[in-house]
Amino acid sequence: RYVKSRSDKQLWNKASESDTSNCSPEDKTKGNAPIVPCGLIAWSLFNDTYKFSMNNKDLTVNKKNIAWSSDRGSKFGPNVYPKNFQSGELIGGGKLDESIPLSEQEDLIVWMRTAALPTFRKLYGKIETDLEANNEIEIVIQNNYNTYEFGGKKNLVLSTTTWIGGKNPFLGMAYLVVGGLSLFCAIGFILLYVIKPRLNCTFSPCLAMWTMTHMPPQHMWQAMLMWHLEGQKCYYGSYGVKIANLLEIHPTCLGTEIQGS
Repeated sequence: RYVKSRSDKQLWNKASESDTSNCSPEDKTKGNAPIVPCGLIAWSLFNDTYKFSMNNKDLTVNKKNIAWSSDRGSKFGPNVYPKNFQSGELIGGGKLDESIPLSEQEDLIVWMRTAALPTFRKLYGKIETDLEANNEIEIVIQNNYNTYEFGGKKNLVLSTTTWIGGKNPFLGMAYLVVGGLSLFCAIGFILLYVIKPRLNCTFSPCLAMWTMTHMPPQHMWQAMLMWHLEGQKCYYGSYGVKIANLLEIHPTCLGTEIQGS
């Protein structure tokens, strides 16, 4: 219910601000006015704040370009502004500036990209000052976001990002596991092919004619299926029914070339 509690049409198009059908219970005010942005995801917007300093000097946190450009440009409209947000009796999280369009509310955009797992990270901002090992940073935390009611935990992570993103051990382990299983299966198939190769015989016009004259009429359409050769017995493709001993095939079929397929 939480993940679906949003309106993508409303986030993108000002004309769809009344589209709140999936946003209950945070869909409308008591006066029946639509909430923009509506839904539980926006309502639970993370609102802790952090202040960083080093050597008694403030470290500036850049909160621009922390959201995906694709989200800013195609999911959150430049002409859609917050309206009636966090105006009810129960306040879930942070508030939004009603003078700033949703496409520029990057904290909201980051938060609205829901995580696949219960433990996740959200980008708060970027410290663009060079930091060295063993630097001591003083952090003042304003603890606004309530996680105590559901037993949640919050952690502050300082990490270096590259063009492929930050540290993500789960993704690396997942790739290793899937790659290892794929390699194991490939080796198994190769050994199976070498130890017990599959012998096939392709469609033979002569053999097909023999089958069509000996099979029940209701199975005529199956005569064009592939044949499987097992030892000296030829079996009908999908049912494994023996149709002929290769040494007993109609004389006109003798000498017909049977090839692998």
